Amino acid sequence: MAKKAVASLQKRGAKDFTKVIKMTKNEKTGAYSFKQEIVHKDQVNDFLAKK
Repeated sequence: MAKKAVASLQKRGAKDFTKVIKMTKNEKTGAYSFKQEIVHKDQVNDFLAKK
């Protein structure tokens, strides 16, 4: 899976995109889960602010 993300980030104009990983905690079980997404560098704060 990492190879696919790295390969897609090496294309032209890829410096404008960032891979963001967000960790969230489940309130019922207390377990952590991770959500990762490739977003434009201007939208990183919006992605991290979402719940």
